[in-house]
Amino acid sequence: MTQQQTLEKMNRMRLYGMAHAFSRFLEAGFSQNFTADELIAHLVDSEWEERYNRKLSQLLAKATFRHQSSFAQIDFNTKRNLDKNILLRLSNGEWIKKGENVLITGPTGVGKSFLACALGHQACLDGFKVLYFSGMKLFSKLKYAKADGSYAKELKRIKNQNLLILDDFGLHPMDEESKFILLELLEDRYGDRATLITSQLPVGHWHEFIASPTLADAICDRVIHNAYKIELKGESMRKILNRSGTNLPPDHH
Repeated sequence: MTQQQTLEKMNRMRLYGMAHAFSRFLEAGFSQNFTADELIAHLVDSEWEERYNRKLSQLLAKATFRHQSSFAQIDFNTKRNLDKNILLRLSNGEWIKKGENVLITGPTGVGKSFLACALGHQACLDGFKVLYFSGMKLFSKLKYAKADGSYAKELKRIKNQNLLILDDFGLHPMDEESKFILLELLEDRYGDRATLITSQLPVGHWHEFIASPTLADAICDRVIHNAYKIELKGESMRKILNRSGTNLPPDHH
């Protein structure tokens, strides 16, 4: 079998990373500088990297993050009560494997959404399936799904995500239907799938915000007790930096 036939078979088997690496060897004539073991190892590594990058691109596209953020962009210098140790602990993804939760609270402009998306991005790097929603859009989407008969399908899709990010919880009043939807979502995920919620409301005020005592008890019980709590503080960075004329750091947009 000729080298060109080998290359064609790699492509037909969808071994695109391997085929690309093998093609480079043929073009540059480097194959003579490698032992057979080294050549095979390089081809396998190239295929693994190609598949990893392709999967990562798909995970990031499906997540629909509000911010294209990463851990490297998180600002730990600004005084806003951000514990670097907690963030480093969360970066290994163990909390997602255990189906634990993260609650990020604080006033507007301190970087809650950016931080949530950075955690989501890290989860994608680790191969987890992530889905991001603002609270209002998620409840609206699921109400429409109830109307057109696709509600069960949407709930199953959300349940199958390793991490659900619910951004800006408590920014708008919740009607009774939204409260029941939230409870159903959390019930599906409890103890098995991870959920990250950001809110301007302190966690201690969530029960009052939900208002319906029985529903509030059920919702809070399923999300709070097994959660990492990040309570950001301080004035909005937008206001501070607007006064000083300094550009806004990435994780304060």
